[in-house]
Amino acid sequence: MRARQQELPGQKTSDGLDDLDAAALAYAEKAEGATESARAALREELTRMCLPFAGRLARRYRGRGESFEDIEQVARLGLVKAVDRYDPERGSFTAYAVITISGEIKRHFRDKTWGVHVPRRLQDLSLEVGHAMMVMTSMLSRTPTAAEIAERLDVDVDAVLEAMESSAGYAPSSLNAPMGGEGAAEFGDLIGDLDGDLELVDDKVTVADLLMRLPVRERRMLALRFYGNRTQAEIAAELGISQMHVSRLLTRALTWLREAMLSDTPPRWEGAEARPERSPMEVLTTREGGMVIARVRGEVDRDTAERLRLGLRRAISLAGDSPVVVDLSGVPLLDAAGIAVLVDAASAASVADVRLRLAGAQPYVSGILTVTGLANLME
Repeated sequence: MRARQQELPGQKTSDGLDDLDAAALAYAEKAEGATESARAALREELTRMCLPFAGRLARRYRGRGESFEDIEQVARLGLVKAVDRYDPERGSFTAYAVITISGEIKRHFRDKTWGVHVPRRLQDLSLEVGHAMMVMTSMLSRTPTAAEIAERLDVDVDAVLEAMESSAGYAPSSLNAPMGGEGAAEFGDLIGDLDGDLELVDDKVTVADLLMRLPVRERRMLALRFYGNRTQAEIAAELGISQMHVSRLLTRALTWLREAMLSDTPPRWEGAEARPERSPMEVLTTREGGMVIARVRGEVDRDTAERLRLGLRRAISLAGDSPVVVDLSGVPLLDAAGIAVLVDAASAASVADVRLRLAGAQPYVSGILTVTGLANLME
């Protein structure tokens, strides 16, 4: 036969304050030397006895935007914590339970019910402002002003206004809320607008990557045309080529960019060997008046840089004690690969104790030579 459990004092009577304190003291005395199962039974018995007390505390927080069932569950959780942490030497169980349960409910309102994160100071002040506004509305038969609420709560008017503004973060309106009847526009439709440039971001990133695949000449021409607003005649004058040539090069570059944008794999860019309209780069070496002249004709880029390097090396080997003059008057374009070749030629000439000079550079090429540190070789 199952043993009859010992009843805590006051279990059959009303749940007044004195009864809870007496029951809590009896629970502490019996639980001190009891077994684990007996202590669990005593804990459950005291918790059940205190449930109405937790319910009364929960009812104080009704009407604040949270369902009473949820508040009551939180209050019961606080009650369990109060029972588990109760120490008879620290005073009344009832006072300790009130503090623990109220704190748990306030923490629930602070951390779980606000739709937007708001500092705790403003949350607490918003609750006080809301309660004061409700009381003063009943007393004054009108809505109180912020100054009147501030005077009642003994705070600054700015603090009251901030709390009233922050209270909107408790339950913010949904952007999908309809503004009228069925089929009406949603609230979000009235806020902001679509950013038309946002759809161009992907295209801009793709074009920037594709531009880096083009040779330096085509990149420069596109930059001058579409970013510098230069005419084809101005571009032709700067690069030292004909306007018709500029038109053909721009058309080919734009066609390639268009095809690359519409395909998953960019088409191959045709190199120098597939440019019938461009004069081939060549180096003509002659000896005139006690010096060796290397006349360079054509565009110098990554496709023709090796040919220039071989031509200049040959001119230096033929110089002997004579100086070498590199005539660049026939070079409309010089990219990084060409600069590297000229630096290599200057180094080779220094080793061979041959004086090397650059002459006749066009304005565009001359500017590149100046910024790359080869100005000391120019005549």
